[in-house]
Parts: sequence; C-alpha cells; structure tokens
Amino acid sequence: MSAHPHLSRRGLLGMTAAVPLALTLGAGTAHAADSAYAMVYFTESTNLGDGTDYGLHLAVSPDGLNWTPLNQNNPLVTPTAGALGLRDPFLMRKQDGTFVVLATDLKGTDWGYNSQYIHVWDSADLRTFTGYRRLKLHDMTTHSWAPEAFWDAGRGLYAIIYSSVNASGHNVIMVNYTSDFVTASAPQVFFDPGYDVIDGDMAVGVNGYNYLYYKKNQTLVSARSTSLAPGSFTEYGAGVAHGGTEAPTVVRSLASGNFWLWGDTYTPNGVFYAWQSSSLASGTWAALDQRSYTQPLNSKHCGIATITTAEYDNLLAKWGAPAWNRLKSYNFPARYVRHSNYGGRIDEYPIEPYRDSQWALVPGLADSSGVSFRSVSHPTRYLRHYDYALRLDVNDGTSTFAGDATFHRTAGLADASWASFRSYNNPTRYLRHANYVLRIDPVSTATDRQDATFRVGY
Repeated sequence: MSAHPHLSRRGLLGMTAAVPLALTLGAGTAHAADSAYAMVYFTESTNLGDGTDYGLHLAVSPDGLNWTPLNQNNPLVTPTAGALGLRDPFLMRKQDGTFVVLATDLKGTDWGYNSQYIHVWDSADLRTFTGYRRLKLHDMTTHSWAPEAFWDAGRGLYAIIYSSVNASGHNVIMVNYTSDFVTASAPQVFFDPGYDVIDGDMAVGVNGYNYLYYKKNQTLVSARSTSLAPGSFTEYGAGVAHGGTEAPTVVRSLASGNFWLWGDTYTPNGVFYAWQSSSLASGTWAALDQRSYTQPLNSKHCGIATITTAEYDNLLAKWGAPAWNRLKSYNFPARYVRHSNYGGRIDEYPIEPYRDSQWALVPGLADSSGVSFRSVSHPTRYLRHYDYALRLDVNDGTSTFAGDATFHRTAGLADASWASFRSYNNPTRYLRHANYVLRIDPVSTATDRQDATFRVGY
C-alpha cells in the first residue's frame, strides 16, 4: 500500500482459521510465448497537484526495466463507485488467458477512509476494460489495502491477499477465495508475524519454496515456506530499502531468469528502486544501477505482468507512445534534463513542476535531419545555446536561433545504446552537463563523454 508511514489502527473481528493455498508468482504465471511486460500504476506529483491521478494507468516494456506510458500517461479507466479513485493496482493473467485488475478503493491520501471493498476490472487484451465492479472482502471496520491475486490449483480457485488490521491493532495479510472476482469467501489470516505488515507480494514454487514479500518498518522483507499453509511462513534473509520503501513487486526476467524486486518510496511522487537476485533462496539482493531502469513519470505502487509480443504491439497501436520524452543523464542516472528559470540543467527526479522535464523532440529547426528540443511546459520555447550555455528561449524565427536550437543525434559517446547530441552550428561541441548545468563543449575525456551521454525515454 502506497501509504503514509503512520497507519490507522482499527479492530478486525470474526476471522476464521487459515487454510492452505497455492499461489503463483505475484505478477501471474508467464506463458511460454510471453516476451514483454505490462505495468499498472497510479500517479502522484510531489505537491499532489498537476500530475496526480487516481485512475488506472498502463505502461509497457520490452525488457521489464524501461517503460513506455500509454495514453500520454493519462488513465485508461477510473473507478465510478466507492471513493471514486484507486491506489495500488495489480494486474494478473487469469487461467483463461484474459486479465483481471484489482486495486485499493481509496482516492488520495485519506488514510482514515476504510473500505470493505476493492475495485475490479476484466480485460481480454488490456485495450478495453469491462465489467467494472467492487468486490466486498469483509464486514469489518478496517481497510482492504494493496490487493493481489493468485491461482490456487489445489482449490481450483483464485486467492486474493490484502492488508487489514487485526484485533491486536496491527496490519496483517488476509486471504479470501473466489472463482470469478464477483463474490469471495470469508476472510482468513494468511500472514501475521506479530507486527505491522502491508503490501504482500508472492513468488510461488521456486525451487521448492514459496516466498512472500512485504513492507515492514519502511523496508522490504521476505518470508518463505515449503508449504503454502497460512501461518507457515518464516521471515528470512536481509531486507532492502532506499529510504522509506514499500510496494514490493517481484518479477522474473524473461531473458535471464533472474528476479527483480521493485519498490517505491511512500512519499508522493515516490521514486522506484530495483534490486536483482539470481536466487530467491539466498535472501540477498543487489541494487540495480539506475542506468538500467526508468519508471513511468509520476508512477506509484505498480503491478507488473508478462505479455506477448502481439499484445505489446497492439497496446502501443491502441494507446500510442507519449508525444514527449525525458532525457536521463548517463553518469547521474537519478537526474534528468529540465529547465529552471529558463536555464538548462539536470536535476534529480522527482522534478517539480514535472512538465519542466518533458520535451517534444521535433525535426531540427535548421536541419530537419537533426532534432530540436521544444519545451512541453513552455511550447513556444526551445533549448538553445547562447555563449555555449543552454537556455530556454522563444523561437524568434531567425536563422541564428534555428542553428543554436538544432542538434544532430549520434550514438552515445559513453554508451552507444544511449544518445549524444552534437551542435549543428558548432559541430565540434556536444550537449553536456557540467556542475549539473547544460552547455555545449568539445569532448575529449572519458568524463566529457559521460557528461554528454543521455538516455531518451519517458
């Protein structure tokens, strides 16, 4: 649950004994043909203003690390009942090959709002969402946070886990069972270690073990069991965090078989961090270099599922890639190109206002084979160099301005899979940062090449 660190405390009554269940990997079982990834999320900006939307957002990725937001990073659907907003969406492919989306019934940060329901949508292909409804999970005066679902082959039912508060006053992981996500069985306790835990995410049947990941004391920790009996899980391994971290999402790489553990900070406009492990049994994770992954802009508390190449292509065809880009620094990958007081620089994400880091890459004003950077927030202004410094100016229509605002994109000087930008009218100079400020300079050293290399993404 992407939530305030101080959680509400309400009594939970009428729980029955837990029973065994069988689960699949948190994001659903990958089909043999799956070759790409889909992510669901909601958005929050740092001031909970522009860029905040509690509808269902969708992004796709060919590698599971760098994401393309669909529909211009606008929601595809929004709840029409309950709190009229969602948090913590989860995506799973069902046994019949179609998808189901679950989400917390909560809009914004009203942590005192207690819903007995979760939001549910069906989707055949993630291009349309049908059958919107709320599913009631309990009759208790507490919340139903961060729902996820798994197929229990032994029962022939789906299991839904979520966070609620027990009679002792702390959050536990609950479970209900359903065949159709329309009605569900009575709630049972799935995991209660005796302290506050939320945001349960499962990886099941990995070399004889089943794994539960969750948030404990602002840290992502894990428990495991050789069975799937509720109450059988034992905490193990070292936790991971980057500041206050929540919303664990475990994903298996389709390319390498390694596992990624995603988490994000609980502040508005939380920053996603990712760790990697070749063995869940080891209980150890290595932080991924931020060069290797980029979260969708303003995204919070994601759910990830694997999809086919055809589904990936069809989603892009249906919803389209954004009409804007962000440029990530190669050697400061937490920083992105932005303008501030009409000066060009790189600043650490999240950036406020976030639109100052969005750019329309248009044909070069002086040479259409090149590129010019038009500001999204100030669409009459372009990045141009003046006395070798980059600044955001209004296009005055002169040939000088056009030349100053035009660059030729090349293979990245520090990494050919990234990009560098050579000045059109000063062709011995490249766009680079120095002390976080953008300028054009000759490039000769390894540091220069890194300063002049950027990832063009979203």
